[in-house]
Amino acid sequence: MNRWIRPILLATVLAPGAALADSPFILPSSTSLSGSNNVVTFDAAASDHLFFFDHRPVRLDSIAVTRPDGTPVEPTDAVQGRLRSVFDVKLDQPGTWKVVSTDSMITGTFKENGEERRVGGRGGPPRGAAARPAGEGSAATAPQASQSGPRRQPPVAFKDIPANATDVHLTEVSRTTETFVTVGAPTTEVLKPAGKGLEFDPITHPNSLAAGETARFRFLIDGKPAAGLKVTVIPGGDRYREDEGAMALTTGADGVVAITWPAAGMYWVGAEAEDHNPAEKRAEARRMSCAVTLEVMTP
Repeated sequence: MNRWIRPILLATVLAPGAALADSPFILPSSTSLSGSNNVVTFDAAASDHLFFFDHRPVRLDSIAVTRPDGTPVEPTDAVQGRLRSVFDVKLDQPGTWKVVSTDSMITGTFKENGEERRVGGRGGPPRGAAARPAGEGSAATAPQASQSGPRRQPPVAFKDIPANATDVHLTEVSRTTETFVTVGAPTTEVLKPAGKGLEFDPITHPNSLAAGETARFRFLIDGKPAAGLKVTVIPGGDRYREDEGAMALTTGADGVVAITWPAAGMYWVGAEAEDHNPAEKRAEARRMSCAVTLEVMTP
């Protein structure tokens, strides 16, 4: 299945039966606990199949954990592997905790001396990448046909765009991936929106979801209701289904979407939007995405 979908219009998101390639998620080992001295393990990855580890990790340096009282805490026993990141959080306060990954970058193109160059993220090799040994995909062993055309230049970091660049076309890209865990009674301090970018603003508490019941969530863009936003809901385990089981929903004028959960289990809720209000002055557009992992319990 081809899972690559590039957002090109305001509030463009997934169609039924097609999830984002490289879908990011943070998966907790538990979402609702009681008592004290609890520890929850989290898996953070971006994958082609939800809640499986088949593509790449979510970077550990993008992750923040917030206690119920709003104070930050560092994860422990953190490891970033080839396909996923894993870390523990000791839950030393009752209430609702938030675990979120935020990432942003500038992408696009420009021309230098008539040659088009790409702008991509931080530039340079991927984190942890080693130099490729001679003979492994090098020019010496590449097919002759690949040597006949001009060599494609690597992406340039945004900060390294030269002063003499022309035809500069840039897009500001931001991605938020989050989940919530509650010890004891649910609280709401960590649920308050920041008023910046595309945000998940739950009306129904995200750790109070049950099969057969309807939950209501609001989506905001810069603190205002995101009306007409397409929202996709996918239950986990799509690797074992012929039908992905996606639900395609739309927010109302108040930015609220209602989701009736068909069964218990882990769910991915995602949305994307694009507009022309980037924070970066040199960018022409802004592309935003938000993904939330939620657990729905048996009533």
